[in-house]
Amino acid sequence: MGALRCLAPLVFLGTLLLLPHLLLASTTRYYTFNVTMRKVTRLCKTRAIPTVNGKFPGPRILTREGDRVVVKVVNNVKQNVTIHWHGVRQLRTGWSDGPAYITQCPIQTGQSYVYNFTITGQRGTLFWHAHVSWLRATLYGPIVILPKAGVPYPFPKPYREVPILFGEWFNVDPEAIIAQALQTGGGPNVSDAYTINGLPGPLYNCSSRDTFKLKVQPGKWYLLRLINAALNDELFFSIANHTLTVVDVDASYVKPFDTDVVLVTPGQTTNVLLHAKPDEGCPPATHLMLARPYATGRVGTYDNTTVAAILEYAPAGHIKSRPLFRPTLPVFNDTVFAANFSAMLRSLATPDYPANVPRQVDRPFFFTVGLGTNPCPTYQGCNGPTNDTMFSASVNNVSFIMPTTALLKAHYNDNSAGVYTSDFPAMPMMPFNYTGTPPNNTNVSNGTKVVVLSYNTSVEVVLQDTSIQGAESHPLHLHGFDFFVVGQGVGNYDPSKHPAKFNLIDPVQRNTVGVPAGGWVAIRFYADNPGVWFMHCHLEVHTSWGLKMAWVVNDGPLPDQKLMPPPSDLPKC
Repeated sequence: MGALRCLAPLVFLGTLLLLPHLLLASTTRYYTFNVTMRKVTRLCKTRAIPTVNGKFPGPRILTREGDRVVVKVVNNVKQNVTIHWHGVRQLRTGWSDGPAYITQCPIQTGQSYVYNFTITGQRGTLFWHAHVSWLRATLYGPIVILPKAGVPYPFPKPYREVPILFGEWFNVDPEAIIAQALQTGGGPNVSDAYTINGLPGPLYNCSSRDTFKLKVQPGKWYLLRLINAALNDELFFSIANHTLTVVDVDASYVKPFDTDVVLVTPGQTTNVLLHAKPDEGCPPATHLMLARPYATGRVGTYDNTTVAAILEYAPAGHIKSRPLFRPTLPVFNDTVFAANFSAMLRSLATPDYPANVPRQVDRPFFFTVGLGTNPCPTYQGCNGPTNDTMFSASVNNVSFIMPTTALLKAHYNDNSAGVYTSDFPAMPMMPFNYTGTPPNNTNVSNGTKVVVLSYNTSVEVVLQDTSIQGAESHPLHLHGFDFFVVGQGVGNYDPSKHPAKFNLIDPVQRNTVGVPAGGWVAIRFYADNPGVWFMHCHLEVHTSWGLKMAWVVNDGPLPDQKLMPPPSDLPKC
């Protein structure tokens, strides 16, 4: 029991210590991202993967709140590429947001594009990733946003900080996996392993040497920057014998709370603080850091494996002679834990970090999110729910068809004809018992439909999961905005009683939220960012199946409320 009480801090092994004093206020950070192929071996399988600057995961963006970031992306691979700066608000700079065919056409082989944006009102952890098909399986990396110069953290200053990126490893090309799934209409093959900072760890065959290791020392504060960059899985994470204090999610501070397990959906980031206690008299030990999936759906399968990293007290000594401790994680479908963890997240809501929650709603929306079907082409059989159907996914029964022209360019040129229509439904066209027995007809409609909003409209969106093809948690990501999670629950949303319990005082501020399996979540935001903004499920397979839509926010009347003109090097389709 004495060893179990011995806590130790995390020290970033193999990466330079952040040097905040070297970053001056309101400056410009320049980066060059060369997208190239590199041979990488994991699980004794070697394949060439797209990387940035030859690194997997990719390089870190280090900046401060208020800084301008300029990144030149050069595409040296055969696939078309874009980079999305996930969670960056991109105020008036939608041309730099990155989703292919939404805000830009992809960067073609041999071409380059410069992303230029300013970090405004955000501090904490975000990340960047490719936003074309499934290329983000290997093209991703952290964005570390320090506070403005001279502004302290609203928690004890960490001695050191370390990003922890969760990912998935595939022994074959993920592009081939999704291409086959879309052709056959069935679910795609799952990954072969999860990774922590690109390494699967010792619980997989032929992987003991590919293990991320952290040395620990007692007595100081450490900040762990958790990033879920996995393609298709929400993840539970825990460190044996260590309590984690959540202090920030999606680059927004929260009221600190302690937990033994953290749940992070794809697209979410969570900063956790660890205050190590002195270990005098404690026997040396090795502690496992584990992550495994939170999976609620009944469609297809998921990668039911566990990734491990090693946390060891310094000096390391001989690991084999030390006791090894393993944390306990929730069962794979523990919806109660997921709901309770989400309920603990609250904004700071202080004068320095206010929660500017819309109290009145100008435009209410009710969106069902979930799976469905499309008819199978007559010339082939399909691997969907039945032989004559293919899996699909939709918002309000509209499965989004990707355009061949960037929506933002069409909007800016006031020439949407043949590109998109502005008739996305504000509520389901055919209401049903969303979490009860599914309707007989599960076919979806298809189209490139958007919602148009006036500048600074206050918006409420209730996102309702459905039981069609099985109730499932869906991590919904909204580009261009942070939103407030004002309410959530199980079952069907009831507009006559649930709004009375909404939290309008200190709701958590996020860019990605998990829609509960068999339940609903309500978000609010001000449409104060002109442009075209994607909203989609961050389970990549669901995005591929069409669980996505877009918001068009018109310019405001003032000069600083208008979308900036497109850059001269904007890629062409």
